[in-house]
Amino acid sequence: MRKILPLILFFIVAISCKYRVNEKSETPQVKANSFAIVIHGGAGDGLIKEYFNENRQKLYSNKLQEALDSGYKILENGGSSLDAVQGAISILENSPLFNAGRGAVYNSEGNQEMDASIMDGKTLNSGAVAGINHVKNPIMAARMVMDSTEHVMLSGKGAEQAMEQFGLDMVDSTYFFVQNKRDQLEQIKSIAKKKIIRNLMSNNISVGDSKKYGTVGAVAIDKEGNIAAGTSTGGISNKKYGRIGDSPIVGAGTYANNLTCGISATGTGEIFIRTVAAHEVSSLIQYKQLSPPEALHEVLNNQIKTLGGKGGMILLDKSGNIFWDFNTKGMFRGYKKSSGENVIEMFK
Repeated sequence: MRKILPLILFFIVAISCKYRVNEKSETPQVKANSFAIVIHGGAGDGLIKEYFNENRQKLYSNKLQEALDSGYKILENGGSSLDAVQGAISILENSPLFNAGRGAVYNSEGNQEMDASIMDGKTLNSGAVAGINHVKNPIMAARMVMDSTEHVMLSGKGAEQAMEQFGLDMVDSTYFFVQNKRDQLEQIKSIAKKKIIRNLMSNNISVGDSKKYGTVGAVAIDKEGNIAAGTSTGGISNKKYGRIGDSPIVGAGTYANNLTCGISATGTGEIFIRTVAAHEVSSLIQYKQLSPPEALHEVLNNQIKTLGGKGGMILLDKSGNIFWDFNTKGMFRGYKKSSGENVIEMFK
């Protein structure tokens, strides 16, 4: 019996080890190697196909595709979701087509004030800037705040001084000049003088421009399964000096959490702030077990819309699935996945 017992123990250990090896070899690797990115370029009631001729549609489509390709390449090469989000948004910021960076709209005093934020879903680290107008790419400034300071948000001159010290590209305010955005401001002021500013969103003026929100954003998941989200904006045309919307506020316009999803929003900033919109969607998924489409619909239509707000959100969940929703007539949006899917849409 004493001779048999060691043999029995040997076989038990051997079988156990074999089982564990087989179990490990059968663990699916798809999730670890898959990645995706989704972007938006603003939402609004002016995004109606009839308002955009073929050439104009192509301009927007090409720029959205360029942003997707930029972020996708970073992910494909093993880069982080944070780098992919920053890369995609930078492309959109450098284009005058959108209300962010170079295409930022003007405030009531004829100046531009830009906001941006970025968030890491793995650590919940975040960075944001508000009210800046000399940093070429606000999303890079937001990333710098997250990576190189102990703060979450910096604003105004202090933020710009810090970014200059960190070596970011600084530009004269003339870099951001776009004639149609300046014309838009004068048009809105003219309407305000006639005391019909409340009808701005229903008047067919500056079709395709003043009737949409041009905020840009991106959400990505990398090969490691980490989610990141970012948003950048010039705010709203003719806004009061110093006004800050939801885009630089973590939980309102931007949110990322590996446990649930990443979100970037665009729309009526004050309402997105009051509803803590992006975080609310994540919470509904995490604590009420709502599906992403259900959570998006609940926040956009049963909360934001009932308060008079308009806009949309893009969402990428922890499994790499992509969703979006909006309560306007259109939203510039698109995604690209490692599975080969590549989609760009603008209208309903």
